[in-house]
Amino acid sequence: MPESVLDAIKHGQWDFEPSEVDQEEYNCTAALPGSNEKITTLAARAEEGLPLWHPADRRSFDDSEEAYK
Repeated sequence: MPESVLDAIKHGQWDFEPSEVDQEEYNCTAALPGSNEKITTLAARAEEGLPLWHPADRRSFDDSEEAYK
């Protein structure tokens, strides 16, 4: 069984769904969306078999409460 989406792709398993991981098991990032830092973080998560998105990841330039209303 593949451990990450990258392993699944290598084996031609296109319907792979990673195991659920508690958000306490991996760190969020304050990197801006689209930045090299964010892309590096997402790549590292994919390689480690973690979910790409953490609920507390920064989602916009202005990540204040007002930005989501």
